[in-house]
Amino acid sequence: MAGPAGRLDAVLVCGGRWHDVDFARLRLLELLADQPRVRTRVYQDYDCLPALEAADLLVTYTCDVRPDTGQREALADFVERGGSWLALHGTNSVIEPPTPGGPRLFTTPRLLGELAGVLGSQFLAHPPIEPYEVRVTRPDHPLVAGIGPFTVTDELYVCELHGEPEVLLHAEYTGPCRGFAEGDTAALDDAPRPVLYLKRHGRGEVCYFTLGHCRGRYDMQDLGVADTGRVDRGPWEAPEFRTVLRRCLERAVSRAAAPPPGR
Repeated sequence: MAGPAGRLDAVLVCGGRWHDVDFARLRLLELLADQPRVRTRVYQDYDCLPALEAADLLVTYTCDVRPDTGQREALADFVERGGSWLALHGTNSVIEPPTPGGPRLFTTPRLLGELAGVLGSQFLAHPPIEPYEVRVTRPDHPLVAGIGPFTVTDELYVCELHGEPEVLLHAEYTGPCRGFAEGDTAALDDAPRPVLYLKRHGRGEVCYFTLGHCRGRYDMQDLGVADTGRVDRGPWEAPEFRTVLRRCLERAVSRAAAPPPGR
């Protein structure tokens, strides 16, 4: 709910592994700066509980950033009391890299606890990064109105779903996700893969957008790759992604400015 003179306080958590979080952070701050009522505090992880307690909206772009027990409870409480959470890309991921000398498999342990239910999903695996088509599930919804099917180069997320989110965009994929411990079984069903969905929790809402991959040349060094030799901007180059992302942020701001339901 807006503070004095209509000011809204946002928390942006942007950090983690294997992605160009500097690029993503800058793009997200530019979008937040276009919202004149919003003032943003920026963090690399969830060690931000005093700011979250006072926040009206939360934006997260992470990969394998793991909130501890107290932070998970605070995040759930934020949404429960009416907070708006725009969660992007790997926010729902917990990923263990291969052990030295062992099989080259990434594992995805279930360490999010009750937060997976708040988010509505947990990352399991993805096939190789390559172009794929994103389809519109709910063309009547304002977040995707006027958007037709579009192609992005990104990680097509295969997730374990929690609850019944309202899916607005989806992709189709059935097959292996090589390199992940559950990759042979995670995507054998033919269910649509949610790309954008809304998930209610208490009086608040999570808007989860799985797109957003980006990687710079030096973001894989902890896996032994000193320089990938390329810069990947993935869906950030797609106008449809940028349009939907802007709408998602505007929705979070609009919800944050309104009194929570039931008040």
